[in-house]
Formats: sequence, C-alpha cells, structure tokens
Amino acid sequence: MSFTENAWAVFNQSVEDYHVKDNVNSEEKNPFQADSLEWILYTKNWIDTVQWHLEDIIREEDIDPSEALVIKRRIDKLNQKRTDLVEQIDFWFYNKFKGIVPDQDARINTETPAWSIDRFSILALKIYHMSIEASRVDASDDHKMKCRQKLDILLEQQSDLATAIEQLLADIEIGKVKMKLYKQMKMYNDESLNPILYQKIRK
Repeated sequence: MSFTENAWAVFNQSVEDYHVKDNVNSEEKNPFQADSLEWILYTKNWIDTVQWHLEDIIREEDIDPSEALVIKRRIDKLNQKRTDLVEQIDFWFYNKFKGIVPDQDARINTETPAWSIDRFSILALKIYHMSIEASRVDASDDHKMKCRQKLDILLEQQSDLATAIEQLLADIEIGKVKMKLYKQMKMYNDESLNPILYQKIRK
C-alpha cells in the first residue's frame, strides 16, 4: 500500500468515526499506536472534521453572538493544533529522509509534503459531504445532479493530489527535491507578537 492509499484510509476512518455521533463535542478515540504516523494523520483529520462542523454552526444566521465568539475562539485553538500536527508530519518525513544527500541542482518545492497532505485530508471531508448531497433524498434532482458533477471534480482532484504527493516523496527520496522544514510562525495566538494582546498586557 502506498503512503497516499494508507493516508486516505486513515482520513476516511476518522471521518466515519466522527459521524457515528456527528457531534463537535464527541471524544476522539484514536485507534492507532500513539505517535505513529497513522496516529498523527487520524488526529489531524479529526481536528479538520470538528472544524468543518464548527464552521457550519457559526454560519447559522440566528446564532447568539456570544456563542459565535466562543466557537471562533475554539476554531482558533484548533487551527493552532492543526498547524502543530502538520509540522509534526513534516518532521516525520524529515527524519525519514535525513540520510538522503540532495543533488546539487535539487529543487525546493513550493510546499512541504505535510501541507500537501493537509489538503488531502480536507479533500476527504469534501468528498464525504458532497457524496451525501449528491444522493440526498429530500433534495431536488437539479441539486443532486450539480453535486454529482462537483463530486466527479473532487474525485479527480483526489487522484491528482495523491499522484503529486507520491511524486514529491519519490523525488525527495532520490535527491531531486530538497526536504526542508518550515515553521508557520503564526502570530495571532502569540501574546508577544499580536499587538492587540501585548498592548493589553502592558496596560
């Protein structure tokens, strides 16, 4: 089984497990060995899935503003956890390929393997939910037809992205692409970097 086939299976297991209760407050029960790559991938997708549904909830037109603020703060915290996990995936690959000596003319990719995998995880969610919309019994035929067309595009994107990730990993392994780690340097959660926060602390 290729890396992307394994990751796709893990992502879909996470999505299916979440939708057993379909509740943003459900407890994650990661079935994989702690700190294994599969464990990281499962937790990463679980966070994506919870965020997906929080984003749905916060768009309710009649939502109480105070509740919306609580959800927004929760989304911010999940975003930070998600970023940390993406960087953890990159570190896993960095260790895997640390013995590879890149070619002198090795390319630097526009994004790291883990940020491609991040998009792969989101695609699993898009495909899951678009599949539901494409066969929703209470939806119009026109709605279902449009959703089936969108689903076809998403499935093509999934195939293309899987191929691109495999090609990137293969190129890193043979030294054609240089594996580098990049930190996202998110500033809004850092009390020393967000001026709204550090100005408040000084007062």
